Amino acid sequence: MNRALRRHPVVARPAGKGRTGAPVGRPPARARPAQGPLRFLPGFAADIISELRKVTWPSRQDTVHLTIVVIVVALAVGAVLGAIDLGFAWLIDRLLLSRNLFG
Repeated sequence: MNRALRRHPVVARPAGKGRTGAPVGRPPARARPAQGPLRFLPGFAADIISELRKVTWPSRQDTVHLTIVVIVVALAVGAVLGAIDLGFAWLIDRLLLSRNLFG
């Protein structure tokens, strides 16, 4: 038994006027059927599209600003790592390769 069923067990409704006695559980995955071009998509694709419509997309100005920030940070990190690499290369060249250690 999975965790969702343990937390919310299925309970049968009492049969009465207008009731079928169907179990009460989780609501269906999609409350309303897809309309328009979405009716031909599988359920998960329609869910993805509906979630993407809820997203608050950044403005063009925000996108340009954040792109510039990413490029500047990438260049700075690249410069720092390049300087460290050159420093280690110089250190190894001076300490290990300039001396004749074996004879």
